[in-house]
Amino acid sequence: MRFHRGALSPARKVIPMGELIILRHGETEWSRAHRHTGRTDLPLTAHGEEQARAAAPLLAGRHIVRAFTSPALRARRTAELVGLGSAEPDPDLWEWDYGGHEGRTSTEIRKERPGFYLWRDGVIPGDAEHPGETLEQVRARVDAVLSRVRPLLEQGDVALVAHGHLLRILTARWLELEPAAGRLFALGTGTMSTLGTEHDHPVITSWNVPPPPKP
Repeated sequence: MRFHRGALSPARKVIPMGELIILRHGETEWSRAHRHTGRTDLPLTAHGEEQARAAAPLLAGRHIVRAFTSPALRARRTAELVGLGSAEPDPDLWEWDYGGHEGRTSTEIRKERPGFYLWRDGVIPGDAEHPGETLEQVRARVDAVLSRVRPLLEQGDVALVAHGHLLRILTARWLELEPAAGRLFALGTGTMSTLGTEHDHPVITSWNVPPPPKP
């Protein structure tokens, strides 16, 4: 069991802290093709919907006090299918705005930017709908999310349904790392991870857990 109140004397009541549950949305056509998908509002594929339904047992037995989702259709549909239909849309949970790299694969981008690595090189400006964001701008958004959800963990678990890069940056910030450390945390579609504490320090308690196999 994890606690957030530090070392306890025998006379003090033990108060457990909830975990932050993070779910990446199910597959879309672009995620399957490894195309950067920021603000383009794509639906789930049939497989993506199946992933979301199959992930529902991962939440069984959880005391989830609040749930939040990216406003993107792919995240809202995942939340619905996984059993979090009451999840509240939070604009700070939108995926990284990839600007001029929207809809393109890393292989395509490297033809114009040799050696391109998103976590180091960032994005280029795009059109009015995809102006692009710096890593620091994404950091500010996830820091705002964490500042809002941390007090809720006093009451139980909190679930976030969002996107791959956004959740990786959020995880880095939970661990008190720089946002570029999100590169260390590969995250598949339709997976669940949990963030918690150990001896008052932030930790990853599970990572990239896929839906359980069908019986």
